[in-house]
Amino acid sequence: MVDDNASIQEVAVNDRLKALADQGVSIWLDDLSRERLTSGNLAELIEQKSVTGVTTNPTIFAAALSHGESYAGQVAELEAAGVTAVDEVIRHLTSTDVRDACDLFAGINAETDGVDGRVSIEVEPGLAMDAEGTIAQAKELHALVDRPNVLVKIPATRPGLEAIRRTIAAGISVNVTLIFSIERYREVLDAWLGGLEDALAAGREIDEIHSVASFFVSRVDAEVDKQLEAIGSDEALALRGQAALANARIAYAAWLEVMTGERWATLRNRGAHPQRPLWASTGVKNPDYDDTMYVTQLVADGCVNTMPEKTMDAVADHGQVTGDTITDNIDDAIGVMGQLQEVGIDLDDVVAQLEDEGVSKFNASWEELVSSVGSVLQEPQP
Repeated sequence: MVDDNASIQEVAVNDRLKALADQGVSIWLDDLSRERLTSGNLAELIEQKSVTGVTTNPTIFAAALSHGESYAGQVAELEAAGVTAVDEVIRHLTSTDVRDACDLFAGINAETDGVDGRVSIEVEPGLAMDAEGTIAQAKELHALVDRPNVLVKIPATRPGLEAIRRTIAAGISVNVTLIFSIERYREVLDAWLGGLEDALAAGREIDEIHSVASFFVSRVDAEVDKQLEAIGSDEALALRGQAALANARIAYAAWLEVMTGERWATLRNRGAHPQRPLWASTGVKNPDYDDTMYVTQLVADGCVNTMPEKTMDAVADHGQVTGDTITDNIDDAIGVMGQLQEVGIDLDDVVAQLEDEGVSKFNASWEELVSSVGSVLQEPQP
């Protein structure tokens, strides 16, 4: 009888994560590997921890493919088929994982009218400043995965804005990534709306086009806190750990503004789905901070929170979900941003630096991925 009760406990849905989902926050896992798929781990997270989607990036796949045994069989098959270019092999390996994950989430995708059950795959980081190259690869990845619930990730660089608009206009669902500033987020919203308008103008149905906009959180605090500590005044030090939440809450206010505007109303009446704000980089980097703060303090209806499993486990264990923690705190967030400026923090410089660093980090991960796969390709096959 004890064993039966333990079994029942193991498959129970975590109450804290369910409470978060009940508040209208979609819980996505910020990780994917073939081992998660084949072991049943991802299926367990769907069942027990209310996970309704997955995000990936070059760093995640570099980590996954560093354990090459899970991919060796497919690499051998690709080589036998004459596919030996490293970048092409990578696209096949990663798109296979994303396709299989899309299939796993197909039921959730259908139940939510396409809103959830989404899996992301990112264009190569080296294309971040190349709009035409990004558009071409977005179409290639979309066709390669060949599942309706895939999202193609495109970074919100200046050239990326054009790529986002034109990719959405082509009927491809997009996860816009690497957003740090409110100004850039407004430009992303404009590109998304413009893409839907262009799709309509071309005679395309828009009711199956979906999008999220990944607004990065913890990296903002990491950089701002460093600058506040360099300033060193009592006023500056008192603001540590506040910039990221304030920035994200003001972004949500910008989203609400668009969602109540005439431009969106016209598109909604034609069947469009909203581009949802997605909180990314939600793992706390400062061990002195509450390890659930970028989840429990960013709760509002219509959001997505993509979490590393460590953060998800922390929320499941001790996260306190108390309802909407964004809407009533927007005025305070604006006040925090003003105080940061008063003590000498230039947020424009901070977010520009973070965007550059984000592209560079993903480029480094991509090079690591290329190196790992290249080494496997050079190994003699049995």
